[in-house]
Amino acid sequence: MSDDNAFVESLFKTAKYRPEFPARGFASLDEARCWGQNFVHWYNVEHRHSGLRYVTPAQRHAGEDHAILAARHQTYLQARERHPARWSGQTRDWTPIGAVTLNPERDSVVQDSTQAEIEGR
Repeated sequence: MSDDNAFVESLFKTAKYRPEFPARGFASLDEARCWGQNFVHWYNVEHRHSGLRYVTPAQRHAGEDHAILAARHQTYLQARERHPARWSGQTRDWTPIGAVTLNPERDSVVQDSTQAEIEGR
């Protein structure tokens, strides 16, 4: 069984709530494809994803998220040091997130079977 429905629903909502999403639908298949290509570019390259601690998917994929998040953490610490009265608690959590998978239980089964093949079991 797949757990991807929540991810798909979230992506669909993100697409529908874009200001350039046509309220009355697309006039043609070509228009829909063009919009989809532009959306995918925006989502991957420009959109700072809350689930990725506000880095873009492209930054995470390129391995840039650790440096970006470390710099943000330092910025927050410096801001709290300069103006402690503005902070009632901890700063935002800027630690990089771990791996995200749709079906982690299936991933472990695949990994186990691959390891068994490597070891000749």
